[in-house]
Amino acid sequence: MVAVMCSRKGRPRSAEADSAILEATRAALGELGWSKLTMGEVATRAGVAKTTLYRRWPAKSELVVDAVAVLFDELELPDRGSLAADVEGVVIQFAALLERPETKTALMAVVAESTRDEALRARIRTSIVDRQKRLVLLGRERAQTRGELPREPDTAKAARTADLIFDVIAGAVVHRTLVSAEPVDEEWARTFTALLLGGLASVQS
Repeated sequence: MVAVMCSRKGRPRSAEADSAILEATRAALGELGWSKLTMGEVATRAGVAKTTLYRRWPAKSELVVDAVAVLFDELELPDRGSLAADVEGVVIQFAALLERPETKTALMAVVAESTRDEALRARIRTSIVDRQKRLVLLGRERAQTRGELPREPDTAKAARTADLIFDVIAGAVVHRTLVSAEPVDEEWARTFTALLLGGLASVQS
């Protein structure tokens, strides 16, 4: 009984420590940048021992990816009544997330670092990209239930289609926001969604 009670008391502290570490990582990255960010700095800001930090995250790159992934987990896809409205909503939400200084700095840092680190690239795919594909699967399932999209009996083809949808949406919004540094407003989201769902003919005047 004592062991169980101690275990229960320890879990919230562990979760709290993880949250503090990830928050400290994002703050330090925003202030110091990738090159000056150290595990010791993060441990100090989070109020934990370096051994605690290294036990959870053996490398800085893994820690920063997880700190970014938490932010992307905030993305949601509420049912707005139609596929077009769902896409427009998630595009606006995604762009707003990318505009946040901590997201922008952390994401660009880990992507740049991953160009010479295959293990880091794989962690980005697993911790961020693959986890966010849930939004595509949810949106497509809703659209199929409404009769807006046909169901695909070929599961392998359906998976490839989901990957392509994710790549198109994420790629366009990331490029618009972080590369071109242009706003993603409601008008842009509507035009992009029309292009995505209807092709080039749908946006020709």
